[in-house]
Amino acid sequence: MRKVLTFLTLALLCSPLTASPIPKDTRQLVVAVAADWNSTSAQLWMLQRSGKGKSWQLAAGPVPTKLGRTGLVWGRGLHTPPRGATLKKEGDGKTPCGAFAIGQSYGTLDPQTVKLRNNMIYVHIGPSDLWVEDVNSEYYNRHIRLPDGRTPNTEWEKKQQMRLNDDAHKLKLFIAHNALPNIVRGAGSAIFFHIWRDNGGRPTAGCTAMPETSLRQLIAWIDPASKPVYVILPRSEYVRLARSWGLPKLF
Repeated sequence: MRKVLTFLTLALLCSPLTASPIPKDTRQLVVAVAADWNSTSAQLWMLQRSGKGKSWQLAAGPVPTKLGRTGLVWGRGLHTPPRGATLKKEGDGKTPCGAFAIGQSYGTLDPQTVKLRNNMIYVHIGPSDLWVEDVNSEYYNRHIRLPDGRTPNTEWEKKQQMRLNDDAHKLKLFIAHNALPNIVRGAGSAIFFHIWRDNGGRPTAGCTAMPETSLRQLIAWIDPASKPVYVILPRSEYVRLARSWGLPKLF
């Protein structure tokens, strides 16, 4: 019996539920920790390390952020959500938590005014840019551009058009929740870091929002070659997973 129990224990320790979702060659980590599952705000840190097995060193933070208006829920990313956990759904107003790759930056700002590092991509948004949130579309949770630079001329296209005159979305950075190549329709779309509203007085629809100066600092710091990862968790989950995920001690 002891041998059986030992085998089961080893199997659990090596299971995806406890294994770290952070790639060993990731050298940049963005971490946000909320007080609990119902929180609409969190503290965010930027950390880096020089190589595999090296300890995380603080680059910036903590930065105040705003989260979804209805709190947090497990999302779809690099991690495996706990068995039976409630998952992010389209329109639920929750911020997906877990570990996620960090993608491209987008905005309506003149590219010359956006500081970028190395091979970081900035997509200059115009009238022909759409981000599809229609759960019935084959392009769900993807950026597409209308051909020949034309503007939306159908109701569907107008609903998917990326925001052009919204200060909170003039600059943003994609959080790869429910992203290619494993998009599940209805599991949540358009999750970004973006600028907060009313000086942090309003929650988001599921994104992570922060002051413009902090977002610019984050985008200027991100290096795609460092395979950056965003980890966002309620404090209780952060404490529970800190050792197995190799997370830095922040409090």
